[in-house]
Amino acid sequence: MATKVHMEALSPTMEEGQVVRWLKAEGDAVANGDLLAEIETDKATMELVARGDGILRSIFVAEGGTAPVGEVIGVIASADEDISALVPEGGGSSGGGASAPAPASDAPETPAPAAAPSAAAAPAPATAPAEGGRVKASPLARRLAQDAGVDLAALAGSGPGGRIVKRDVEAAKSAPPAAPARPATPAPAPWSDAGAQEGFEEVRVSQMRKTIARRLTESLAPVPHFFLTIDVDMTRVAAARRRINALVEGDGDRVSYNDFVLKATAAALVRHPDCNAAWFGDHIKRYHHVHIGVAVAIDDGLITPVVKHADRKGLVQISREVKEMAGRARQKKLAPDEYTGSTFSVSNLGMFGIHEFTAIINPPEAGILAVGGVEDTPTVVDGEVVVQPRMRVTMSCDHRVIDGAQGSRFLQTLKAMLEEPAAILV
Repeated sequence: MATKVHMEALSPTMEEGQVVRWLKAEGDAVANGDLLAEIETDKATMELVARGDGILRSIFVAEGGTAPVGEVIGVIASADEDISALVPEGGGSSGGGASAPAPASDAPETPAPAAAPSAAAAPAPATAPAEGGRVKASPLARRLAQDAGVDLAALAGSGPGGRIVKRDVEAAKSAPPAAPARPATPAPAPWSDAGAQEGFEEVRVSQMRKTIARRLTESLAPVPHFFLTIDVDMTRVAAARRRINALVEGDGDRVSYNDFVLKATAAALVRHPDCNAAWFGDHIKRYHHVHIGVAVAIDDGLITPVVKHADRKGLVQISREVKEMAGRARQKKLAPDEYTGSTFSVSNLGMFGIHEFTAIINPPEAGILAVGGVEDTPTVVDGEVVVQPRMRVTMSCDHRVIDGAQGSRFLQTLKAMLEEPAAILV
């Protein structure tokens, strides 16, 4: 019995996927559980497995193409099974034998010689039939035509029902270009400037970038943000960091300022559960666990690996987890449960030389910290100017969940813990 290959929801927030690479070709034998394709989701590149045995009879979405979750992107069936009823309207992407039989060869047919002009009106050349004003063509033919700059409306289809298929586009690509018309009186430009050329390029949007755009729009528009900023003396954190690194560097470990921020944030959230919360329309959920999302920059945007139960972990363990997950995040190898479920987030741009910034809340969370760099700053202490390593931290709050006083008390606790790291252990 034929098995439909669906675009599966490979991440909790995935709405559509992009086929990065088919690991099986049409005509290949497939067993249940075999890897069929690599799919780019909104967060990572995942593997799609076969859900049946047989032969991969037809592929409906070519490499680079996208499809919404649930859409059929291929068919697995026995070699002699009729799958015409499973082919989506418009046909398969590669003319893989679904629907009516196609000509045996993909080579273009030899065109008939042009007839001499006559007084009688000659019929217009046949082109592919249109469906609702849209040229009838397979998905793969459309993609090939777009990449090659071929006008589908000018082609005659050789597929079932006059549909344009792969071989029609390839034939158009290999045909010699028509000679350009010669202008009657070519006039040279009065002046030229070779360096004054204008242009642009269109960059294909990844599934991750689409999701970032949608999620941030959903956050900034309806979520009533307000911002609170503190200035932290990092003198004692700097000293503690040096001592800790001297102890653990022999094991290949090294803690960062950000690891201290994550640990202190988790400890402060335990003391202020009203900030470790989320908005759900008719109720607020206050979590009894602390899962910190850590923003990590990658080529396509950013992703937030989650340090689960960060309040129960030491600095070295937090450091190891963040480094390991960040490395796999950049390779798009994180599992869905590693980047979902955070109760609060931290974004640190200090390593890029950023002094201070604000971050957009990741719904349904109620808060996020934006952490700037640790900078030597002249400061007045006991009437004298001294230079201290200081850091600015801005908290973005969802006013539906966190009021100004609640957010301020949380930041007071965070500041106290960073200015006296031993307080994290109390």
